[in-house]
Amino acid sequence: MFHIRASRILPASTLAALMSVLSFLRADPPQSVPPQPADQAARLAWFHEAKFGLFIHWGLYSIPAGQWKGDSVPGIGEWIMNHAKIPVSEYEQLAGQFNPVKFDADAWVRIARDAGMRYLVITSKHHDGFALFQSKASAYNAVDATPFRRDIIKELADACGRGGMRLGFYYSQAQDWHEPNGAGNNWDFAPNDKKDFDQYLRAKAEPQVRELLAGYGPVCLIWFDTPQMMTPERCKRFTEIVRTLQPACLIDGRLGADGDYQSTGDNAIPHQVREGAWETPATINHTWGFKQDDDDWKSPGDIIFKLSDIVSKGGNYLLNVGPMSDGTIPPRCVEILASVGRWLKVNGDAIYGAGRTPFGDELGDEAAHLRTPAGKPVFLDRNDWRCTTSPGRLNFIVFKWPRDTFALPRFKNEIAAVWLLTEKGRKPLEWKTGADGTVSVSIPRLAPHPIANVICVEIKGDRVER
Repeated sequence: MFHIRASRILPASTLAALMSVLSFLRADPPQSVPPQPADQAARLAWFHEAKFGLFIHWGLYSIPAGQWKGDSVPGIGEWIMNHAKIPVSEYEQLAGQFNPVKFDADAWVRIARDAGMRYLVITSKHHDGFALFQSKASAYNAVDATPFRRDIIKELADACGRGGMRLGFYYSQAQDWHEPNGAGNNWDFAPNDKKDFDQYLRAKAEPQVRELLAGYGPVCLIWFDTPQMMTPERCKRFTEIVRTLQPACLIDGRLGADGDYQSTGDNAIPHQVREGAWETPATINHTWGFKQDDDDWKSPGDIIFKLSDIVSKGGNYLLNVGPMSDGTIPPRCVEILASVGRWLKVNGDAIYGAGRTPFGDELGDEAAHLRTPAGKPVFLDRNDWRCTTSPGRLNFIVFKWPRDTFALPRFKNEIAAVWLLTEKGRKPLEWKTGADGTVSVSIPRLAPHPIANVICVEIKGDRVER
């Protein structure tokens, strides 16, 4: 196993102070720390505006890519060490093979920007315990344990600074299958209830979170995960690290205590509008870390619908890609994301900074007689259109294009203008009110875009009156 010589270990307070100074001495390029919000609402302002982010799961697990000793290992790629119960002594040998010479941080940022994404979150350390950054707390990292010998997080932070992309870090605070006292590994080490969990937290997890927040410029959020054994006191220690080093940094909902926003279950989209700040983390196929036999990619249309659906319900969409072991993102992923980005370039006004729907019937309803195995009513989704709101405007994102007219749901506000978002700009549309009070918008017979088109309705008044 990888070990740290005692001479390398600094007291936590000294390390935090040193790294804080070093963070402002980094040469390329300088990244100014943004004004520090005084409250949660201010911290969340950018999050509510962004709506769409790129999740990246990358680490040693990209090398076996779902295969171990000639056999396909079921389950998600980044969990291969756990699912195959691979001994630490065998799994850590992958570090000697980790040499992603095609890794290009600027290319990754460009892919995210071309997709219309506004923030990027990468696995700085996943459950296997391997860090993508140089760490004084553990030599089991991309610089000290691999032939690559490059700080991936530093290169990505610099690329995000150059590309104007907000950067966040996933960090597995509880599960660490490489450490005897980390949670999760009971095939090499003792069961969780027999471990000195605080020893692991204080020796590795907490120092590494300090390193991430003090040494890599502005961090928009930290994405904790699977809070096994995370008591309120342990959560408080992590929260204080974040609030001390980067008060503007958001904390997700998986630390083990309330964060700044909630994360739904993986690939879970609520059926109805959800209050508060929240985010759906989702895969573009069926795995987070790269698996060579999983090429069942979501289509651009599916992604655009899910993004519109989530935003209409008040949330953000954090869509994942799993880069390959050579450091490149699978070409099909890039193509799909670029297609989504082209749609957003025309229709982004209905997504970025948009509010939730004021209606709700368009989302679907519970079936009268169908029940789930747990006895709950089955929710029947509708997918004809979704609605988001902007100041003084309703944005109808239409997926099933009607023949000649689009009937608006009922509301009392006076309509000032209606237009269709197109590549050439805003195409004015006519509308009329029927005898029953319903408003019909005249639309082109052929849908301008094959996936979805946005009809914007400018209304008088700051809010929709029903």
